[in-house]
Amino acid sequence: MSNSEHANFPRAGFIRRLGAIVYDLLLAVAVYMVAGAIGFGIFTALTASGLVAMQDYQHISDLINGVPFYKGLYQLWIAICVGLFYVLFWSYGGQTLGMRAWRLKIQHPNGQSLSMITATARLVWSLLGIGNLWILINGDKLALQDMMTRSEVVVLSKEANQLRNWRGV
Repeated sequence: MSNSEHANFPRAGFIRRLGAIVYDLLLAVAVYMVAGAIGFGIFTALTASGLVAMQDYQHISDLINGVPFYKGLYQLWIAICVGLFYVLFWSYGGQTLGMRAWRLKIQHPNGQSLSMITATARLVWSLLGIGNLWILINGDKLALQDMMTRSEVVVLSKEANQLRNWRGV
């Protein structure tokens, strides 16, 4: 979806992005905890039904942590859930809740929203947020993930951000 109204906003600097990252980190931790609880519940149901044997472990958490395959599967589940948090927000509206609070929006330079594939590539290239350090040595306010996905993070005006909140676009 293209929104040419947002094509001419200035790019966000490091400090503003860092503020949104801190805010979103709190939300990501909540997603991590909920995903962990759901994963643990699914694993509990699998052991209760007999589909997964307890082996010599007394507690399900010991089984998950004691068997590398189960531990890897459990951690992969949680990572996918946290990753989806970012990908869905970035591809549907261009803003996480932290970005909305800091009036930031991810988009292509023409104002077009990111696809889910581009948002996923952006997540990978962000290197868990470290890609933002590139802004400090780069004069055009583009992070590594911006350059690799041909996208940008812009600062919306108060009016444009409120209009997005009201209209849901």
